[in-house]
Amino acid sequence: MKSKKMLKLVATDLDGTFLKNDKSISKENMEALQSLGERGILRVVATGRNLVKTQEVIAAHVPFDYIVFSSGAGVYDCKNEKLLFFQNLEKHVVQQISELLVARDLNFHLFKSVPENFKCWYHRGSVPCSEFESYFDYHQSYAEPLPANQNIDSEACQFLVVFRNNMDRFLALKNEIQENFPEVKVVRTSSPLETGYIWMEIFHRSVSKGNGVKFVCDLLQIEHEYTLGIGNDYNDLDLLEFTNYSYLVDNGPRDLKELFLPARSNEENAFAKAVGEHI
Repeated sequence: MKSKKMLKLVATDLDGTFLKNDKSISKENMEALQSLGERGILRVVATGRNLVKTQEVIAAHVPFDYIVFSSGAGVYDCKNEKLLFFQNLEKHVVQQISELLVARDLNFHLFKSVPENFKCWYHRGSVPCSEFESYFDYHQSYAEPLPANQNIDSEACQFLVVFRNNMDRFLALKNEIQENFPEVKVVRTSSPLETGYIWMEIFHRSVSKGNGVKFVCDLLQIEHEYTLGIGNDYNDLDLLEFTNYSYLVDNGPRDLKELFLPARSNEENAFAKAVGEHI
């Protein structure tokens, strides 16, 4: 391990990292958060969840200082209950990518602009997809069908496209989108439903968990060398590439493990163990 420096900021993913599989917070992880606070070390959530869904599992008494939500599309100050930053996709990009995905007969959700991105439009392809339906059931109270004329006329936060486990199809669409829309970035993430499906997320090109945490560091003049990050999946890569001490939990993808420091699994208090190596 690198020689240890005093930490000033710790950033953690939620699902599969800080939270247990049942979405609870272990006693050890809560104590680690409190210990960081007592030392004046900032505590940051960096999650793919939107702000509403984040606050469903991180109650007000859980002592995080900032939330980087929707994979970095927004940054929220917990103490002052204030949205500090957000980045949406522009109208023309939203419209054109929507038309492309409909033409490719894909199942997808399109999340409205931050801070209303807990709401979404949805489109069903002609091929039934159980994964899409499971996700739809989870969000249906906030969902409405994509307009029949496909006229969105609005900024949006992100697209979420659900694939069967077919990397060739995923990569072909990723390349097509990135070649035709330089304004966006395409991110692969594993299904949190643990069904083997691949999820494609499409954001503004500047959106990432790493950039969200960098925003907090720049705001508070925290140097990169005093940061620690911990995650579990491909959508944590930007975070772990930004932080100085970067941990991947044991339940993360095998091909990422050699890139980062090893941590226990999320069921074995990975967050508390990683933090404990530095305080």
